[in-house]
Amino acid sequence: MHGSRRLPRAVRLLIVARAVNRLGAFSMSFLTALLTTGFGASAALAGGVSAAFGLATIPSRLAGGRLADRIGRRRTIVAGLTGCAVAQLGLAAAGSLAAVICCAVVLGLVFELYEPPSQAMIADVVAPGEQVRAYGLLNAALAAAGMGAGVLAAGLGRWDLRWLFVADALTCLLCALTVHLVLPADRRAPPPAATEQLTAVTPWRDRALLFLLATGTLFAVIYLQIMITLPLALDQQGQQPADAGLLFTVSALTICAGQPFMRRSRLDALSATAAFVAGYLLLAAGLSGYALAHDLTGYLSATVVWSAGDALLVGRVYTVVAGLAPAGAKGRYLAVYGTSWGIAGIAAPVVGTQLLEHAGPAGLWSAMALASLLLAGLQSTLVRYVTPRSDGDGQHRSAPAEMS
Repeated sequence: MHGSRRLPRAVRLLIVARAVNRLGAFSMSFLTALLTTGFGASAALAGGVSAAFGLATIPSRLAGGRLADRIGRRRTIVAGLTGCAVAQLGLAAAGSLAAVICCAVVLGLVFELYEPPSQAMIADVVAPGEQVRAYGLLNAALAAAGMGAGVLAAGLGRWDLRWLFVADALTCLLCALTVHLVLPADRRAPPPAATEQLTAVTPWRDRALLFLLATGTLFAVIYLQIMITLPLALDQQGQQPADAGLLFTVSALTICAGQPFMRRSRLDALSATAAFVAGYLLLAAGLSGYALAHDLTGYLSATVVWSAGDALLVGRVYTVVAGLAPAGAKGRYLAVYGTSWGIAGIAAPVVGTQLLEHAGPAGLWSAMALASLLLAGLQSTLVRYVTPRSDGDGQHRSAPAEMS
């Protein structure tokens, strides 16, 4: 059976290591609380520091892609995780507001280093037909670990917020050690001629990648409304803001439970266009459910629907991006696409709070549902435009004339 093939050992170990890291990755949600309660910072200053952290993650991800292609996947993952651990221990030990701000910015500059090499390593060793499943399993593992992270955060946070950063640092170091010990060693550095040729590859000139970046940014803005604005929307409707945590848990359970269905022949055989359209339509339906919901039951049902759409989308988009990249440039292509989350991280809080203030929860979720429908409508043209440009040997072919 096609879906029963085991993924390469390196990918399975990478997924386990990243899940361990995700288990402790809850500290940044409490950065503003640490600034305000621990150091007396104003809400405006705390928000500014969070925005500075988010802005710093953009060059961090781009650097991660370049390092992944130049010095190797494993070295970059280990360096990024170790840097995160050092910065988080700095936050835990900081004795002044200035030190906390400095460590937060440093953390942002290393926070995304390990993402592009993790994604590129999957693209390196997994056959194109299996990449969707591999990225989906990574997403599901991170979602499952996120549920455990919430439990740990609830316990440690009641004790002292600083211990959240210590725990996060320890999981980063454990993940880095696991990656260093069990993943394949990086290949030797390419010869100078190959390095020059690799340097000449400029992802920012690839129109297909830029189209994907634009649609990916819109998707990230939509997705972050759920992560950032949902508690505020629940509060405006007289619901408990803390119920957002329950909805996030239901979402993670849906994504995990959906993985076996992704191996079914009908779903596995879906074209990229059909999968993207179906995913965005489910996202639109779920967000419309949020707009109409008046109680927790309605929110729970809508969460299951949009989470099913998320399960369809995430694995496929990284497969398409990896397919666009010429040999030796997967890390940088995935990094450029990944900046969509950094850009959205800056825009989403502003968009969401303004819509919530002027249009209310129903207006916010209706606008996000319409944006999802727009993305669904773009897919037929967009996916044909960005069809992976490779032949049967996996060698990169020149883009069609209209893409050059």
